[in-house]
Amino acid sequence: MKFWKLQGIGNDFIAIDGRFDNIDTDNYGELAKKVCHRRFSVGADGLLVVKNSDVADVEMVYYNSDGSRAHMCGNGIRCFVKFVYDNNIVNKEEFDVYTLDGIKKIKINLKGNEIDTVKINMGSGSFKTCDIPVNDEDNTFINKTVKVLDKEFIISSMLMGVPHTIVFVDEFDMYEIHKYGALLEKHEKFPKKTNVNFVKVLDEENIIVRTWERGCGYTLGCGTGITASVIISNYLGKVGKSVNVTSEGGSIKIDLEEDFAYMTGNAVKICEGILEV
Repeated sequence: MKFWKLQGIGNDFIAIDGRFDNIDTDNYGELAKKVCHRRFSVGADGLLVVKNSDVADVEMVYYNSDGSRAHMCGNGIRCFVKFVYDNNIVNKEEFDVYTLDGIKKIKINLKGNEIDTVKINMGSGSFKTCDIPVNDEDNTFINKTVKVLDKEFIISSMLMGVPHTIVFVDEFDMYEIHKYGALLEKHEKFPKKTNVNFVKVLDEENIIVRTWERGCGYTLGCGTGITASVIISNYLGKVGKSVNVTSEGGSIKIDLEEDFAYMTGNAVKICEGILEV
């Protein structure tokens, strides 16, 4: 099985063309666990699979490294776009990608004949507790206090394709991100678990994000998490509508226009080869 390995701000993926195989879209979980293992295979945060679509130019199927299927992945979709464009699966600079989070509109920015950045309409997300989902009697889950072990956190959550929870911090403590990120991910408030984003606001145009990703653990960057961090930061009046976001793996630009969030960032091919599966 031919593959590419790509990364977006340090979030890495294995991409394969599944248009002509006999695997159903719901049955890539075991393959994802196998090929994403960093000791016994290529290793990655997730598996991207190209499928044909009746409602868009192409479909993106995404599985986390633990074998769980996710509705959406922000860094993953940029890498997916590079894979399908560079392999002539899609030959347009503007096209649609179907995901479980709906159809995402893509705009490729070229430098010469090479992809420079990819701009994606990430949608508007949802603050509704029933959508995220969160076990809470209120309709939204903003600035809520939860206790984990000996510590209280003020958190805010939303659905951005997948559940995301935001924790604002003055400084980053990696020990606490690993410890409490894992516990918040599986907190009883979140029946389907949640991604946890620790956010430091620098000014109204710049924030830093560290993400504990559901199904993956700590990652160098998370596109949907970065998008959710900007939306909630803007909602709470901490930032404006155009924000540069820095993660450990690199930077992304988020623009809030009308009811939508637009993510612009790069995608980089690492290598290609043949998977023995």
